[in-house]
Amino acid sequence: MQNKIQISAAIVLYNEREEELLQAIYSFLGTSLTKHLYLIDNSTSPLTNSALLANPEITYIYTKKNLGFSKANNLIIDEIKERSTYHLVLNPDTRFNADIVEELVQELERNEEVALIAPAIKFPDGSHQYSVRKYPSFFDLVIRKLNLYKKRIYEQEYRNLDIAKPFYPEAIHGSFLLFKTKDFVAIKGFDERYFLYLEDIDICKKIDVIGKKKLYYPKVSIVHVLKKESSKKMRLFFYHFSSAIKYFLKWL
Repeated sequence: MQNKIQISAAIVLYNEREEELLQAIYSFLGTSLTKHLYLIDNSTSPLTNSALLANPEITYIYTKKNLGFSKANNLIIDEIKERSTYHLVLNPDTRFNADIVEELVQELERNEEVALIAPAIKFPDGSHQYSVRKYPSFFDLVIRKLNLYKKRIYEQEYRNLDIAKPFYPEAIHGSFLLFKTKDFVAIKGFDERYFLYLEDIDICKKIDVIGKKKLYYPKVSIVHVLKKESSKKMRLFFYHFSSAIKYFLKWL
């Protein structure tokens, strides 16, 4: 059996820029908590960074094909369920001060009813990224895609609230999701029917089902580059549309 740790983390890769990826990796590894990082690589070719591959706090898994975000994240569920107390799902294009991880863990420890916590998210220029939202209807996804009916979009993003204060949103964007491992395991991680997109909204619904809450905690923040690829590439648009169909068939 592997040593118990306080926190595990997973970053799913797909042909990432190494400079950005290293920022995410070392942001997490800087925490003083006992930790282990899983790099799950869906890329077309494996990593060759020997320093990363030799790091004892990193496990590198090359999948040899693109499994999608959900299935790749779920590969390590059996390993972390007895190993870590907290589990972080992290995007490869993020960076942050390592001490925020400890503060978020402490907040989770204080709240038995909370299964998931997330910080505020900022763009690289320091502007706010609206990362929490209400559960969408099909209409909401359409108007967001077409950038119509902005009042409705703002309401969906809780812009009518003071988002400088912690609160319990319906859904949280998936770039930095910190779970209690026991709850992540209880809901069986992400629904693998989603190849890409809407898996973060779906997992928030699954948390509702087990009677737990999600906490938005803007007292700390991270930087997320937020690559807007979905509107540029037809294949990614297809993934988005396909995930939306699966989501509404499942939950409506």
